[in-house]
Amino acid sequence: MIAAALGSLLAQASDWQAPEIDWHAIAPELVLIVGINIVLGLDLYLDTSKKWMMSLVTGFVLLGAFVPIVTLAAIGDDVRSMFDGRYVVDEYALVLKGLFLLVGYVIVLLSQTELEEGGYYQGEYYLLLLASVLGMVMMASSRDLVSVFVALELLSIPAYMMAAWRKRDRKSNEAGVKYYLLGVFASGVLLYGMSYLYGTTGTTKLTDIAAALDGDNLLSMQVIAVVFVIVGFGFKVSAVPFHTWAPDTYQGAPTPVTAFLSVASKAAGFVALLSMLFVGLYKANDVYEPFLWVLAALTMTVGNVLALRQTNIVRMLAYSSVSQGGFILMPLAVMATGDAAESALKSVVIYLLIYAFSNLGAFAVVIAVSRKTHSGEISSFGGLMSYAPGLGALMTIFLASLAGVPPLGIWIAKLLSFKTLLDAGGTAASTLAVIAAVNTVIAAAYYVRVMREMWMKPVPDGDITPIVTPQPVSLALAICAAGTIVLGIAPGLVLNFADLHDLTSAFGG
Repeated sequence: MIAAALGSLLAQASDWQAPEIDWHAIAPELVLIVGINIVLGLDLYLDTSKKWMMSLVTGFVLLGAFVPIVTLAAIGDDVRSMFDGRYVVDEYALVLKGLFLLVGYVIVLLSQTELEEGGYYQGEYYLLLLASVLGMVMMASSRDLVSVFVALELLSIPAYMMAAWRKRDRKSNEAGVKYYLLGVFASGVLLYGMSYLYGTTGTTKLTDIAAALDGDNLLSMQVIAVVFVIVGFGFKVSAVPFHTWAPDTYQGAPTPVTAFLSVASKAAGFVALLSMLFVGLYKANDVYEPFLWVLAALTMTVGNVLALRQTNIVRMLAYSSVSQGGFILMPLAVMATGDAAESALKSVVIYLLIYAFSNLGAFAVVIAVSRKTHSGEISSFGGLMSYAPGLGALMTIFLASLAGVPPLGIWIAKLLSFKTLLDAGGTAASTLAVIAAVNTVIAAAYYVRVMREMWMKPVPDGDITPIVTPQPVSLALAICAAGTIVLGIAPGLVLNFADLHDLTSAFGG
């Protein structure tokens, strides 16, 4: 019997062929992996006085990973599928990989001066940042439950440690612990839901899961699985009521890390949710659409109402980030209704792209101003236009964009989200549109409050000494301002992504 079993294994081994790997398609991941090893090696051998080089190396690695994305995009619309369709590089994946790499580069610029002046460990920080970005890049191409979960943990675990990077700061320690504990709980819920999906469909491949699900006759375990998966990703995107970690973590973490979590980590969570909903769970719309409708309405409303009460600008931006997540969830709540599928995908991707520029820009201004005021209170921005008119004007642009004021960035993203609701039609979509419109007005109130401090209030301590902005922060501000203004004035640059149909074609949409 043993001999027969061994013979069978040998026969299977002789028939086995190594999977074909498209090295060009996975070049961004390979560059990041090589870069992680270079940063690790340099950190071991560089003298403390030369640790400033770590930021330069990390920046070059991220820009280097961007090169193959450009070359892949220039080739055309070819969909490159590997590992039996479990890892896919298409137009959708390339756009989001580019977003993650660009956000990572801006975070390096924002972190450089703070790490050098604060005496923090630089090598380990940049190593963790690259590892987290690698997880995000992998997430954009993952089309399998296992690869989605591995990518999610790869991006999350470094972020837990980065949140507590100011280890002598009590608030930073609290931020890291809260983020870690709630993150682990959410991962457990997500994995539980994924195990139910695998158990009831017999596969981990998203397209096969979609084929196995019967939307009209879902098993009770499959309903639970869909709910648990959405709850797990709801934590990553800080959707209400799974947002409780966000305000304390954002306030306690170093400001560049807060910017990273509010943009890149949130975007990665939405990317994973998009892949799950569009490729694997699309037929279960009777389960996830009502759930996402409630999450979207609660997230934008609770986030806005709590943001109105904040006196700390980082905490206000944290609740603003929660509210923006509600607007991004809004198209997904009606994605399988009417003709809204492709419109929903386009609106979410474009929202993530533009939101990244505006939100990162706002945090960059906060970093620059706090170097002088040493305060995170909104009142510390009083009279900013009188002694730092450049920073005041930039902050006005970023806040106006977040509020959805034309012709700045996010107005086109919000317009597309409302268009998705119109494409869906029906009472549920109309009601959600009304809730979103009311919340747009509420959000404008706390953004305008900060503008009023900058433009109309006196300087709190009378000190009108100009602010000296470090060069890396100035470059980050320039990138964010250019993205916010150009994409708002020339929305056609982002509307070109209207043909992002690769995910919808996976289920024949």
